[in-house]
Amino acid sequence: MALIRFFPEKPNLDFLKTRRITLAIAALILTGSMVCFAAIGLNFGIDFRGGTLIEVETDGPANLPEFRSRLTALDLGEVTIQEFGEPNNILINIQRQEGDAEAQQEAIEEAKAEIDDMVVSYRRTEFVGPKVGEELREAGTLATLLALLGIAVYVWFRFEWQFAGAALLALVHDVIGTIGFFTVTQIEFNLATLAAVLTIAGYSINDTVVIFDRVRESARKYKSLHVTQVLNKALNETMARTLMTSLTTLLALLCLYFFGGEVIRGFTAGLIWGIVIGTFSSVGVAVPLLYYMGLKNEPSGSNTQDDTGRTKAQEGVPQV
Repeated sequence: MALIRFFPEKPNLDFLKTRRITLAIAALILTGSMVCFAAIGLNFGIDFRGGTLIEVETDGPANLPEFRSRLTALDLGEVTIQEFGEPNNILINIQRQEGDAEAQQEAIEEAKAEIDDMVVSYRRTEFVGPKVGEELREAGTLATLLALLGIAVYVWFRFEWQFAGAALLALVHDVIGTIGFFTVTQIEFNLATLAAVLTIAGYSINDTVVIFDRVRESARKYKSLHVTQVLNKALNETMARTLMTSLTTLLALLCLYFFGGEVIRGFTAGLIWGIVIGTFSSVGVAVPLLYYMGLKNEPSGSNTQDDTGRTKAQEGVPQV
């Protein structure tokens, strides 16, 4: 049975030739994400901003304008209504009311009384207070920072400081780029999407470490090669693995996005974006940064190999 190859077995592409372009794209993603975050901000879910969430089921497609008109007339503050998966399932978000838990419960009862004749069943009702939401935001931010720091320390101990620095900067690019994605799309940012951000960091560093390991191996094996040749060689040798892993993961995520339901759609959308940006950063950001951070490949010893696999001790020796 013939094996179909989607990528050359031994590619010989000059990835480092485009390093200025890929780093410029990365800088554009970082700048654009930070500007959008400052100007627009994230669409925080109830987990982070506090408030009341009511999921209801209607008899047939929900009349969103009617729901919106009735609830707005109650003067409960900001109210957002959206379909949740099926046309007869909707989510109602009501901003936190002034006062204690009793005031929130009164708002819930008031809203239910207003729409009761339009609803078949109330599937869930949740309330998150402002203090809990603030604590969750702080804990989420701390978890992200500690994850990045831990990854950087791990790479530093496993490789060298240049590798750790490049990996950390690439991860920062991925995290900020993903936050920019959620800012631009205004997909609700909640605990599930925060988990997507941390998952993206883990996926990206796994890809980066595989490439870095091949860089270190090639640097030790081919001492006569210039550092750009070593980096290109490592990228070419791992490219098929990188693309196949990313594509197969994307196929699974696309199936989850279209058929997994509304509950995990935001989480899945973040992961899809993260796979794309994570693969890009591993190849187009982390490796070029190694070059600019002064990674050296100095000849040493008499038994090192050149790019043909011959050792220096064999140079000039007749082959038997």
